[in-house]
Amino acid sequence: MLERTDLDAAAPGRVVLLGRSDGHALVASTAALEAAGITADTEAPFGGDILTDAAGTPNGLLIDAAMALVDDLRPADSEAFRRQAYEAGFEVYARYGWTGIHSMSVPIADIPLMEAMAGAGEAPLRVYNSITPEGAEALFVHGPRAVADGRIITRAIKLYADGALGSRGAALFQPYADAAHTSGLMQMTDEDALPLYRAALRNGVQITTHAIGDRGNAQVLDWYAEVLGEAEAGADPRWRIEHAQVLRPADFTRFHDIPVIASMQPSHAIGDLHFAPDRLGDARLDGAYAWRSLMDAGVTVVGGTDAPVERGDPLIEFYAAVARRDLNGFQGPDWRPDEALDRADALRMFTLGPAYASFREDELGTIEVGKRADFTVFDINLMTVPAEDIPGGRA
Repeated sequence: MLERTDLDAAAPGRVVLLGRSDGHALVASTAALEAAGITADTEAPFGGDILTDAAGTPNGLLIDAAMALVDDLRPADSEAFRRQAYEAGFEVYARYGWTGIHSMSVPIADIPLMEAMAGAGEAPLRVYNSITPEGAEALFVHGPRAVADGRIITRAIKLYADGALGSRGAALFQPYADAAHTSGLMQMTDEDALPLYRAALRNGVQITTHAIGDRGNAQVLDWYAEVLGEAEAGADPRWRIEHAQVLRPADFTRFHDIPVIASMQPSHAIGDLHFAPDRLGDARLDGAYAWRSLMDAGVTVVGGTDAPVERGDPLIEFYAAVARRDLNGFQGPDWRPDEALDRADALRMFTLGPAYASFREDELGTIEVGKRADFTVFDINLMTVPAEDIPGGRA
């Protein structure tokens, strides 16, 4: 794992911040730590951690909420940069074969730009936005919004309950099997979550909450159960947990009973299989990446990619769901192969599931008379080709 000394050697005396691919950790150079005033006496904020070396000196690794300590060192993105980023994103994901995406943690300031691009015919994908909590009040006041015949819809808020498994920020009930000093980091308290959730319910705004660890997921289920229990008869909030990655098996049925949508990314399982057994230990794998068990419990499971954390290719995600092996065919000992999906369920996970999760199952998600012709033709038959050939297909 990189530390500040590695950055110092590559760029002596420079302020350098290098983020982890999942967005839940970064490493800062010595100059960056000094510019931010981070010393051995600095206390990590709630939901964050400042890692240190054997002498107690910060080693440059900042986990989750501690990354905010260096926010002021980051240059602001220009309007031109943001437009170029959206243009690139539209081009890449349309080329992969997606017809629409659910975009998470979108700054509300970016919504007018996306809407303008859609109005000008520059948005080849349908986009369903979940904004960051900073924009919640504006969404509550003005309500969900849609432009360009539903090309861009903004209806949800994305929050974070815990961190990520790779940086040991995912909140677990028991310590990490490979790092007994920590059991992860919660990012919200009751006081943070419940008022915002209640305001969203009152204003018809969907909630999706990131939760990866078993403790993080259980806590979100508790919060959802409390707030959704106050919903008026006939309400249809369709709240989601984003990732639902490591669960207690006892919580499978809670997703169905509350109910809560499990929004999951199969590629996590084929990447994480190389380190998750060490992080979690064998027993906790019973509830990890458990698509089959959740579906068998009657839960709506929605497939996604978590791009750009993962590559974002639908064929890789479909392959991961049905093969539960990495791209080299490796699975490892007892990586719970029974959690793989049959192809019909995997297809539904990426078509009708996302349509339902965005309140659009009457117009999207299946090929039927009267629905929008949003579909992709691949050069392979996903339902019959050998599983190992799926990632090599093209839209």
